[in-house]
Amino acid sequence: MATLRLGDTAPDFTAETTQGEINFHEWLGDSWGILFSHPADFTPVCTTELGTMSRMKDQFDKRNTKILAVSVDPVGDHHEWIKDINETQNTNVEYPIIADEDQKVAKLYDMIHPNAASKHTVRSVFVISPDKKIKLTLTYPPSTGRNFDEILRVVDSLQLTEYKQVATPANWVEGEEVVISPSVSNEDAEKKFPGYKTVKPYLRLTKVDNVN
Repeated sequence: MATLRLGDTAPDFTAETTQGEINFHEWLGDSWGILFSHPADFTPVCTTELGTMSRMKDQFDKRNTKILAVSVDPVGDHHEWIKDINETQNTNVEYPIIADEDQKVAKLYDMIHPNAASKHTVRSVFVISPDKKIKLTLTYPPSTGRNFDEILRVVDSLQLTEYKQVATPANWVEGEEVVISPSVSNEDAEKKFPGYKTVKPYLRLTKVDNVN
């Protein structure tokens, strides 16, 4: 499987999960989606990650973003692991976890990196838009837990900038000023973003309230 790139269509698949069988594209529907993988069940860093994502689920729900985890262990192990996650992380996991025993999904999404983690999946993250395009890819080593606040921030940025001719600057968070795309002329910027600020001819900022 060739490495997936930004803008590629996210491969479709059918898989067994802790919430029954799903067809990925059908399950995603008109929502955004986050697909994230884990090296194995009953591992310490993964336990904290799944718990963190569970506690943040309502924040992703507000952004019309579905969550889907994947691990190469069987669904029975997933259900037992969820009990541990709920107990130790003070949460209740309500999103599905794929039982990818044959590594079909892992291979489709190039999640197996033998030099890093033998047969286990590395910590991959894919953010997928409603048109099933890949908008973000992140790959962490098995030893490093992910920052899900950053993933939420990226979803905010992607949803704001998808159709609006703006981009978000470094360390941007929801509510801060955004950058006007260089493809927008000054004349059009005056119409679209009245009162925008010019720092340099190529660096123009506008309040997020002006983006509509």
